[in-house]
Amino acid sequence: MNILVQKYGGTSVGSIERIMNVAKRIIEYKNQGYAMVVTVSAMAGETDRLINLAKQITPQPDGRELDMMVSTGEQVSIALLAIALHSMGYKAISMNAYQAGIYTDSVYTKAKIGKINTERIIKELENDNIVIVAGFQGIDDNYNITTLGRGGSDTTAVALAAALKAVKCEIYTDVDGVYTADPRIVKEAKKLDEITYDEMLELASLGAKVLHSRSVEFAKKYDVVLEVKNSFNNNSGTIIVKESKKMEKFVVSGITCKKDEAKVNIINLPDRPGIAARIFSELSNNNINVNMIAQSSLDDNSGINNISFTVSREDLPKVVKIMENLKKELGAKDVITSNNIAIVSVVGIGMKTNPGVAARMFSILGNEKINIEMISTSEIKISVVIKEEFANKAVQLLHKEFELDKV
Repeated sequence: MNILVQKYGGTSVGSIERIMNVAKRIIEYKNQGYAMVVTVSAMAGETDRLINLAKQITPQPDGRELDMMVSTGEQVSIALLAIALHSMGYKAISMNAYQAGIYTDSVYTKAKIGKINTERIIKELENDNIVIVAGFQGIDDNYNITTLGRGGSDTTAVALAAALKAVKCEIYTDVDGVYTADPRIVKEAKKLDEITYDEMLELASLGAKVLHSRSVEFAKKYDVVLEVKNSFNNNSGTIIVKESKKMEKFVVSGITCKKDEAKVNIINLPDRPGIAARIFSELSNNNINVNMIAQSSLDDNSGINNISFTVSREDLPKVVKIMENLKKELGAKDVITSNNIAIVSVVGIGMKTNPGVAARMFSILGNEKINIEMISTSEIKISVVIKEEFANKAVQLLHKEFELDKV
């Protein structure tokens, strides 16, 4: 079968009118001869509404019960879309994660897909049904409902495309594609016609919200053809590719800003082997993702270190509890946290062959008296932690410095 997987985000299905428009778009592709598999998010604002209900009871709701509740948002969307397609004379069937065979681990609110049993989906496609699958959710081996974390519907769509060997996976959102920066921050931001998996993975993990980073990992691992498009028009989107000679002409292809991070400083740790391993093993055991890490000491003979790292603000209360429990064991003086930070990053495969990007970045920020608190680098990205109040200005300055308005 010529299978096409599409994903529609919350704004794309945010009202009955929009759901009807999505149904019309799906029918256009169906009439072109594609076997259609569609993944849908909850209607815009619904997941936040459900989470807020739980947090009115307790600041930290039980993960299993939270997943049970928030997964209902997608089930409303898929059913409404199926009803819309029925009203237009087309066969369609909605499926939750259990019915679609999407199996995950048991890490509630942050589950990872382990396997997909496509037998039921293929059977329905063979019966000429448009198959509509709930995004963002899965089931574990004990048939508990799990969710994949924010942006998880992207991951559902790409994983389905990989499992079904689809010809393409289209991610529909409320923007025309992937931009050189957030257009809400930089008016001159340009849409990219194409970008590499590696660049997109960095951008997604560093704050570009147009795609979830795990969806890009799936696409890269299984060679899924991936395109980001706008559900409100018929403009061409951004294709994510293995390599792009076109993009190599540009030193930097994107600037991102991540404002949902927090910094943790562990002060005056004994400088001995195994300390860092103990800290980050404990965080890993509690399913906490660490973004950036820095270590410093007063001097070579002090025997004292400070370790700093960043985590999601959502995870900060759990991290503080873990670190306070470890503080005495490790012999640390104090644990200090900060919410007032942002991670600003420059990303581009052109950085591999163009030295001096870091110097230009640091000079621009230094000239504007923007202090850099932490630095992290790879072959194709440089990230810095700065005060959140300077984040938008930093993005605008760097976008101009690297001439991304000319891409």
